[in-house]
Amino acid sequence: MPRTKKSTARRRKHKRVLKEARGYFGTKSRHYQQAKVALMRAGNYAWRDRRARKRDMRRIWIVRITAACRMRGTRYSLFMNGLKMAGVLLNRKMLSQLAIHDPAAFDRLVEVATKATTATPARID
Repeated sequence: MPRTKKSTARRRKHKRVLKEARGYFGTKSRHYQQAKVALMRAGNYAWRDRRARKRDMRRIWIVRITAACRMRGTRYSLFMNGLKMAGVLLNRKMLSQLAIHDPAAFDRLVEVATKATTATPARID
Protein backbone atom coordinates (compact mmCIF):
# COMPACT_ATOMS: atom_id res chain seq x y z
CA MET A 1 0.00 0.00 0.00
CA PRO A 2 1.47 3.40 -0.95
CA ARG A 3 2.36 5.78 1.83
CA THR A 4 0.38 9.02 1.98
CA LYS A 5 2.05 12.21 3.06
CA LYS A 6 0.50 15.34 4.52
CA SER A 7 -3.04 14.16 3.93
CA THR A 8 -4.56 15.47 7.17
CA ALA A 9 -2.43 18.60 7.19
CA ARG A 10 -3.30 19.39 3.59
CA ARG A 11 -7.00 18.80 4.18
CA ARG A 12 -6.90 21.01 7.26
CA LYS A 13 -5.14 23.77 5.33
CA HIS A 14 -7.61 23.57 2.46
CA LYS A 15 -10.58 23.63 4.83
CA ARG A 16 -9.17 26.68 6.62
CA VAL A 17 -8.67 28.58 3.36
CA LEU A 18 -12.11 27.66 2.04
CA LYS A 19 -13.70 28.64 5.35
CA GLU A 20 -12.05 32.07 5.18
CA ALA A 21 -13.20 32.46 1.56
CA ARG A 22 -16.82 31.68 2.38
CA GLY A 23 -19.10 34.24 0.77
CA TYR A 24 -16.78 35.04 -2.13
CA PHE A 25 -18.30 35.02 -5.60
CA GLY A 26 -18.15 31.99 -7.88
CA THR A 27 -15.27 29.56 -7.74
CA LYS A 28 -13.39 31.76 -5.30
CA SER A 29 -15.43 30.24 -2.50
CA ARG A 30 -15.33 26.62 -3.71
CA HIS A 31 -11.94 25.91 -5.30
CA TYR A 32 -8.87 25.98 -3.13
CA GLN A 33 -6.52 27.55 -5.68
CA GLN A 34 -8.93 30.36 -6.57
CA ALA A 35 -9.77 30.91 -2.91
CA LYS A 36 -6.10 31.19 -1.99
CA VAL A 37 -5.51 33.87 -4.64
CA ALA A 38 -8.64 35.76 -3.59
CA LEU A 39 -7.60 35.70 0.06
CA MET A 40 -4.14 37.02 -0.76
CA ARG A 41 -5.64 39.87 -2.75
CA ALA A 42 -8.22 40.62 -0.06
CA GLY A 43 -5.50 40.68 2.57
CA ASN A 44 -3.43 43.13 0.55
CA TYR A 45 -6.39 45.45 0.07
CA ALA A 46 -7.28 45.24 3.74
CA TRP A 47 -3.72 46.07 4.79
CA ARG A 48 -3.57 49.03 2.40
CA ASP A 49 -6.98 50.38 3.31
CA ARG A 50 -6.40 50.24 7.05
CA ARG A 51 -3.69 52.82 6.47
CA ALA A 52 -5.72 54.80 3.95
CA ARG A 53 -8.58 55.06 6.45
CA LYS A 54 -6.29 56.94 8.84
CA ARG A 55 -5.40 59.43 6.10
CA ASP A 56 -9.04 59.83 5.11
CA MET A 57 -10.16 60.50 8.66
CA ARG A 58 -7.47 63.15 9.15
CA ARG A 59 -8.62 64.86 5.94
CA ILE A 60 -12.23 64.84 7.15
CA TRP A 61 -11.23 66.37 10.49
CA ILE A 62 -9.27 69.11 8.74
CA VAL A 63 -12.21 69.91 6.45
CA ARG A 64 -14.52 70.19 9.46
CA ILE A 65 -12.13 72.44 11.38
CA THR A 66 -11.62 74.59 8.28
CA ALA A 67 -15.38 75.06 7.86
CA ALA A 68 -15.80 75.96 11.53
CA CYS A 69 -12.91 78.45 11.34
CA ARG A 70 -14.32 80.13 8.24
CA MET A 71 -17.67 80.54 9.98
CA ARG A 72 -15.81 82.44 12.71
CA GLY A 73 -13.78 84.62 10.35
CA THR A 74 -10.38 82.98 10.53
CA ARG A 75 -8.34 80.52 8.52
CA TYR A 76 -7.37 76.96 9.41
CA SER A 77 -3.64 77.63 9.25
CA LEU A 78 -3.85 80.73 11.46
CA PHE A 79 -6.08 78.87 13.90
CA MET A 80 -3.76 75.89 14.22
CA ASN A 81 -0.69 78.13 14.51
CA GLY A 82 -2.40 80.18 17.20
CA LEU A 83 -3.29 77.08 19.17
CA LYS A 84 0.29 75.90 18.95
CA MET A 85 1.60 79.27 20.14
CA ALA A 86 -0.93 79.32 22.98
CA GLY A 87 0.16 75.86 24.09
CA VAL A 88 -3.19 74.16 23.45
CA LEU A 89 -2.52 70.48 22.85
CA LEU A 90 -5.73 69.25 21.22
CA ASN A 91 -5.52 66.95 18.24
CA ARG A 92 -7.56 67.43 15.08
CA LYS A 93 -10.06 64.74 15.97
CA MET A 94 -10.97 66.47 19.22
CA LEU A 95 -11.07 69.89 17.56
CA SER A 96 -13.52 68.64 14.94
CA GLN A 97 -15.68 67.06 17.66
CA LEU A 98 -15.70 70.36 19.52
CA ALA A 99 -16.62 72.26 16.37
CA ILE A 100 -19.63 70.00 15.84
CA HIS A 101 -20.89 69.28 19.35
CA ASP A 102 -19.73 72.27 21.43
CA PRO A 103 -19.57 75.44 19.31
CA ALA A 104 -19.18 77.69 22.37
CA ALA A 105 -15.97 75.92 23.38
CA PHE A 106 -14.71 76.15 19.80
CA ASP A 107 -15.45 79.90 19.85
CA ARG A 108 -13.28 80.24 22.95
CA LEU A 109 -10.50 78.28 21.23
CA VAL A 110 -10.68 80.63 18.24
CA GLU A 111 -10.36 83.60 20.61
CA VAL A 112 -7.34 82.00 22.31
CA ALA A 113 -5.73 81.30 18.94
CA THR A 114 -6.26 84.82 17.61
CA LYS A 115 -4.89 86.36 20.83
CA ALA A 116 -1.82 84.16 20.64
CA THR A 117 -1.07 85.10 17.01
CA THR A 118 -1.60 88.84 17.52
CA ALA A 119 0.17 89.07 20.90
CA THR A 120 3.44 87.46 19.88
CA PRO A 121 5.83 89.29 17.55
CA ALA A 122 6.96 87.68 14.32
CA ARG A 123 9.94 85.38 14.70
CA ILE A 124 13.17 86.16 12.92
CA ASP A 125 15.15 83.06 12.05
